[in-house]
Amino acid sequence: MNEMDLLTKIEGLEKAIKEHVDFADTYKTTLADTKQQLVDLHKPELTPKQLEAIECAVEQAVNEFDFNDTENYEIDYSLDYDGKVQCEAHEFINDSELCSMIVNRVCKLFKEAECPTDKDETND
Repeated sequence: MNEMDLLTKIEGLEKAIKEHVDFADTYKTTLADTKQQLVDLHKPELTPKQLEAIECAVEQAVNEFDFNDTENYEIDYSLDYDGKVQCEAHEFINDSELCSMIVNRVCKLFKEAECPTDKDETND
């Protein structure tokens, strides 16, 4: 083979690799979508009105939480060069209470259903 043949062969191989990479990306996207469809398959369906009710419940719980209460934060103070006290770092530490409020609000929108397996266990 001469130089021209080798350059042509290299160009062809690079093009083939690029095409297969494009196919692989398409397959990866399709695979991810299919996996998500499998995850979503057994999820209960909600109407737009129900989704709006959940959104409102979460919003109300967050709005009712007292973010101004300093007991909800861990604050590290320091002195600056002028002798002034400053907040060096602060961390929100009461996230469990906020989550609990949100969960309680959302749970009030539903009633708990018995699972078929729960019924079978009680009959045994």
